Amino acid sequence: MTPPSAQPRLKRALRFRDVTLLYIATGLSVRWVATAAAAGPGTLVIWLFAFAAFFVPLAASVMELSSRYPQEGGLYIWSREAFGDFSGFITAWMYWMSNLPYFASILYFGAGSLLFAAGARGHALAASPAYFMSFATVWLAVITIVNILGLDGGKWLNNICSTGCWLSILVLVALAAAAAIRFGPATHFTAAAFVPHFSFKNAIFWSTIVFAYSGCETGSFMAEEIDNPRRTIPWALLVSGIVLGGCYLAGTAALLIALPSDSVSGVDGFMRGAASLCAHLGLGAPMVIFLSALLALGAIGGAAAYLSSTSRLPFVAGIHRYLPPVFGHIHPRFRTPWVAIGVYGFAGIIVAALGQAGTTVRGAYDVMVSMSIITTFIPFLFLFAAMAWVQSRPAGPEVRRVPGGRPVAMALATLGFVTTLVTIILSAAPAEEEPNKPLAVAKVLLSTAALIVAGVAMFVIARYKKRALPAEAPTLPIA
Repeated sequence: MTPPSAQPRLKRALRFRDVTLLYIATGLSVRWVATAAAAGPGTLVIWLFAFAAFFVPLAASVMELSSRYPQEGGLYIWSREAFGDFSGFITAWMYWMSNLPYFASILYFGAGSLLFAAGARGHALAASPAYFMSFATVWLAVITIVNILGLDGGKWLNNICSTGCWLSILVLVALAAAAAIRFGPATHFTAAAFVPHFSFKNAIFWSTIVFAYSGCETGSFMAEEIDNPRRTIPWALLVSGIVLGGCYLAGTAALLIALPSDSVSGVDGFMRGAASLCAHLGLGAPMVIFLSALLALGAIGGAAAYLSSTSRLPFVAGIHRYLPPVFGHIHPRFRTPWVAIGVYGFAGIIVAALGQAGTTVRGAYDVMVSMSIITTFIPFLFLFAAMAWVQSRPAGPEVRRVPGGRPVAMALATLGFVTTLVTIILSAAPAEEEPNKPLAVAKVLLSTAALIVAGVAMFVIARYKKRALPAEAPTLPIA
């Protein structure tokens, strides 16, 4: 392993704007708007519940933990500090593995949205696994290369593409408002309609609404590449939280104005609603093409933001020798953890290809969503537990604490932990339209179990090898 002193330096290239847009890119996904609208007006209440029960505890925990431990690696460092090396490694392992199916699922959504730009010719590809797989693999390759070439270019890929999410929702809201004034809404917003209904059939829906608010933990993975992280991260969390909550509520309401809830589906529901509004308002194909391009851009931005941030976890694990030391290498010219980024991007491409095995496009999409939720939320259990644990440790004057101090912090950590645990349980339920429900459940549970076993094996092997090496304090060279 190259001695830390001989390593090129990482660069503090991320400013407040970049971190805020990173949080928006990782936290705002238009596909969840379509998923929410399919359940009717009651989803608006569920959005508020998920914001209060998950996003607020998560953002508060990220703010305080990143202030206490402002090192590269984020939740890997937090869990490691609280519960030891094994917990830190398993937390990081599950999180970075969770994004492998996430890359494919969000890019499948972008590929499906882009088909609307092709009109009737696009319908022929709607059930083509080859098209969806090609779209996902090509863009993952591009994202990987751009991020290897430097964070200056990688952050602009995130920043530009993130506009596809919030701008498409703003356009939809404007179209829905115009249509409501001229024709009235397609959904009747009665008081009874706002009452949420829970059943086993829509269990995965409840879990995806909570999952939609994840993502604000990603910036801390790159904490030592952020300018003044103790100040930047809290303000970026506040601004992005307002944007996320507003976009999810407004977008869901707009889609319900455009279409009845039973006409919305998760993969292409947003674009079908937008196309319906454009037809009613006489805007024609150009607006549909513009919106489909925005959605594809937003999906690419989400994948790019998660790949650039989450690839820092195997990088830091390589520095700490829990992955092969080559993962901790920094490119001498581009000053990026190029091995960690490259391997991570290649693994995402493999998962995108394998996800189609033995299932339909929609079936592959649902399985990858379920896998992403479970494997992502297991690390959140450690995150909230770490938040509770650090309350027993003193905090220096430079640490930004949760308003209200220890009692409020403990309450938020407990609320977040319980919400996370319930979400994991609900996410194992198969989608109602899944033709082979036992197979879908088996894929999700067995894949998750295999990831955990693989992580434990990696840790045991790494620990054995570390004992044979001379002690070395791992450090990160930062500009």
